[in-house]
Order: sequence, then C-alpha cells, then structure tokens
Amino acid sequence: MARVSQEHLDARRRQILDGAARCFARNGFHGTSMQDVLKEVGLSAGAVYRYFSGKEDIIAAITEETFAVIRGAFEEAARMTPPPTPDALLSRVLGGVLSGQVHGLERRIFAALVVQLWSETLRDERLAALLDEGYAIMRVAWGKLVDAYRSAGILSSDVPGDHVARTMIATAQGFIVQEALFGDVRPEVLEGGLRGLMSITPQKIS
Repeated sequence: MARVSQEHLDARRRQILDGAARCFARNGFHGTSMQDVLKEVGLSAGAVYRYFSGKEDIIAAITEETFAVIRGAFEEAARMTPPPTPDALLSRVLGGVLSGQVHGLERRIFAALVVQLWSETLRDERLAALLDEGYAIMRVAWGKLVDAYRSAGILSSDVPGDHVARTMIATAQGFIVQEALFGDVRPEVLEGGLRGLMSITPQKIS
C-alpha cells in the first residue's frame, strides 16, 4: 500500500476544517451536525474521524486556529519598529484579520464565526482556556508596545500600560463584532475615528 504523504494529510485536514467552518458560520455550532459537515466536505465518516473524534474536536481545532490568526496579527503589529500610532496600528491589525484568508471565508462571515467562537467559550472550558491563553499573550505583546510609545515620548506615564493594551484590544474586538452584525467595516474607518478621538485636547473645568 502506498504511503500517504504528510502534504496529503495536511490538505485533507485543511479540507475538513474549512468545510466545517463554512457550516458553523452558516448554521451555528449547535445547528450543524456531523452529517452536515460530511456533506459539506464530501468525505466519508471514516475519513473525517481519522482526524477528529467528533464535532467538539473540530470546533476546538477551528477555535485554536482562528484565535492564533488574531493573536498573530496583534503580535506582528506590536513588533513593528518604530511603532505606528494606535490608529494606524489597529487599522493594520483589522485589515489583516478580516482579509478573508482564513478558512476561505468572506470577511463578514469570518467575523460572524469569530463572534460565535467567543460566545462558545462561555460554555466550553476547553475553548475558554484557549481564549484566555491567547488574550494573555496579546496583553503582554501590546504592553511592550505601550512601553515603546512611552520611550518615544508620545504616551504619558500616568495610565498603566495594561489598561492601554486592553483598551486597544477591546477596540479591535468591537470592530470585529460590528463587521459580524452590520458588515462594511473598513479599516480606514477605524483609523480615522481613532485619529479623531486621539486629537481631543482635555479641557480644564472651571
């Protein structure tokens, strides 16, 4: 019997994950059965169960991969030297995350999948652990970015760095939710809006 190459195994696993992601994005996790996944990917049950023990295992794999994409975009942006200002940086991150390259999904469908994954972490401890790990890594990476802003003299030291990092992450998360709910969220909108907020000059109250 001919030996199956690693490339073939990886391609088959990719086929299953991408097909399942389309099903989940379209019908939700609980509205999708394994039969739906099998039909979407055009494989037998035996072929799919060779890679995954069941639907929960597929969901976990998609969750880990999706969170890794988001985390990677944040980490890459945080390593830029000199660091762009938050408006340009967050626009870059969102542009990468919503580029439509993950699971072959159109940007709004991918954003909807991300929101579903976030909500699923509220009931699944395994997924919650994946999210917690990724979030902690992003906070550390963006905390270093805040330090770089301070070293460059463009950010005051009166606000804890972790507070700034969490706010920047929350802003990106909020725009992903907007894309999922309403669509047409363009990175330049985020960039322009943040630039406007950053231009506000504090006024003394008499």
